[in-house]
Amino acid sequence: MSQPVPPPPGNPFAGGAAPEPYPMAPPPAPVRDNVGLGLLAALVAGLVAGGIYGAVMGGIEREIGWAAIGVGFLVGLAAGKVGGRNPVLPIASAVLSLGAVYLGQLVGIAVMVAKELNISATDVFLNEFGPLTEAWNEGKDAMTFLFIALAAFAAFSAAKKSAR
Repeated sequence: MSQPVPPPPGNPFAGGAAPEPYPMAPPPAPVRDNVGLGLLAALVAGLVAGGIYGAVMGGIEREIGWAAIGVGFLVGLAAGKVGGRNPVLPIASAVLSLGAVYLGQLVGIAVMVAKELNISATDVFLNEFGPLTEAWNEGKDAMTFLFIALAAFAAFSAAKKSAR
């Protein structure tokens, strides 16, 4: 096929006009491979999310399984976003999420006991930690461990995917 209008004769740049240069490539994204900062972010996220999980659990007086998975997800997300692609972070975030969910369950039991006895939940948590863990041992079942395991899986997955 031919063009409907023939091109103009000669060199278009003969008059001294140079072609415009290509724009500069953007600088590469900064490398996020800080294991220490990723672990710190995962720890802080675990403490905050576990505390919120426990407060909600104690407020409604029920264990919420999907919220435990959310705790794990937040721990892994914080580790991956801040720490980068280091292979230690998914494993560490899974372990930290186990502790965060356990802490949240203890906080939930402390809130329930505090409401029952009309005292501070902080006093129950700090002064009666032994009986608190015994109450957790009496109340645990297969679903408790299932949701703790799912929280660890969610933390591992979130840390792997958010680091990309």
